[in-house]
Amino acid sequence: MWPAFPPLDLTPLAPVGVALLTLALRGRAPRTGAWLGFVAGAGFFLPVLEGISAVGPDGWIVLSLVQAAYFLPLGAGIALVTRLRGWPVWTAALWVGEELLRGHVPFGGFPWARLAFSQTATPLTPYASYGGAPLVTFLTALVGGLLAYAALTARTAYTARRPAPAPDATDGEDGPDARPSWRGFVPAAGALAAVAALAGGGTLIPTPTSGRPVTVAVVQGNVPRLGLDYLGQRQAVLNNHVRVTHELAAKVRAGSLPRPELVVWPENASDLDPYSDPGAYNAIDGAVRDIGVPVLVGALTDTPDGRKVENRGIVWDPRTGPGDYYVKRHPVPFGEYLPFRDVLTKLITRFNQIPRDFAKGDRSGVMRLGPVNVGDVICFEVAYDKEVRDVARGELLVVQTNNATYGRTSLPPQQIAMSRLRAVEHGRTILVAATSGISAIVAPDGRMIDRSREFVPDLQVAAVPARTSRTLSDRVGAAPEWVLTALGLGAICAAAAASRATARKNEEN
Repeated sequence: MWPAFPPLDLTPLAPVGVALLTLALRGRAPRTGAWLGFVAGAGFFLPVLEGISAVGPDGWIVLSLVQAAYFLPLGAGIALVTRLRGWPVWTAALWVGEELLRGHVPFGGFPWARLAFSQTATPLTPYASYGGAPLVTFLTALVGGLLAYAALTARTAYTARRPAPAPDATDGEDGPDARPSWRGFVPAAGALAAVAALAGGGTLIPTPTSGRPVTVAVVQGNVPRLGLDYLGQRQAVLNNHVRVTHELAAKVRAGSLPRPELVVWPENASDLDPYSDPGAYNAIDGAVRDIGVPVLVGALTDTPDGRKVENRGIVWDPRTGPGDYYVKRHPVPFGEYLPFRDVLTKLITRFNQIPRDFAKGDRSGVMRLGPVNVGDVICFEVAYDKEVRDVARGELLVVQTNNATYGRTSLPPQQIAMSRLRAVEHGRTILVAATSGISAIVAPDGRMIDRSREFVPDLQVAAVPARTSRTLSDRVGAAPEWVLTALGLGAICAAAAASRATARKNEEN
């Protein structure tokens, strides 16, 4: 499955991988299925999360194996429900349940590398506007289950033979080694027809892109060096974003670029607190006044008591300065805050690089930025359904991120893929601003309007549609995820009950 994800983007391999895992688990005892699931999970998460190795190989391996542990119940469940009729549907529902659990537990979960995030430019992508990422995961897994069913039934039909002819049969009649009856291939053909219908249905789903045009600009200032220690040059990072914004203003005055109505800076554009550092305040304020339109500034600020840090997106007005702001609601455990701090800092000295925990915001990031309301999420929050859904009432969505820590790994392109799916899910233009790349402007239908290279300064200016209409996915919210999870759990209960009944009958006999 992992090559289906960026940067390889071999998207058909996601359902093929699901099919292979299903075939490996079918007919196994649940306990055996659990361990096979764990092995499959390790084989998937270790390569797909290799970007975490930039933080440390130990963190990468531990996180990958923890994620693989969620495949223990998935493997056991698939082994069990494949005993039921209609098992491609039940196995697909179990994938949704696995992702729900993995995306919530523990510490708020880690919903990276969901099946849906491999399907951001396929015929299944438009279904996101109906049921969000959970529905796309379900359909991806359902295609995999149908492929497995087609393979099994075709194999059964191929190995079947007509009975031997009677002794007085005329020459030329079929014998025991004759070709199988084509009627045996009907179930396989039906499964493949269902796959084609799902793909075809996706292409018929409308993905409207019309809306009030708004000219936007995304600034990527770049960082002095990649890796964890880039934070040691905070002033340089801020200066880079200030400089590129002044360059934008100069190009607007020269007429080489259209004047934007709003500008977006990335997360960590200023790790110097502009509220307490006059130099940082003046540098940001000067750049914003030069461009003359509101700028969404990513900055780290102290909490009033000074004990924690806030990861903010600040609306900076060219006349009135800093105003409304959003505080990241889902800081990353072991990255932005440290559970069990007293114990872990003694065992792993690298955690001393997190001297203070990040505070958790308590409200959604819908704010007025120039002529529109924008919905802001910061970095990994784009992977969480609820955080993005909460800000989808904004006319544009913004993802402020800092990918410098992860270097040239698979994580930045995977994050862009998530933004593309979210654009379709909510019918919104998405502006992705990254300190070092990948920055992008994504149309409401998931198309890439612009995309930066990594570790270079970059400016993106485009007229994009600002939209207010809501998708069906916005209206139904989390319901599809919970309904599909309940469907999978119900199938497990039914399969377990049937297995017990069969065991009792065998004992009686």
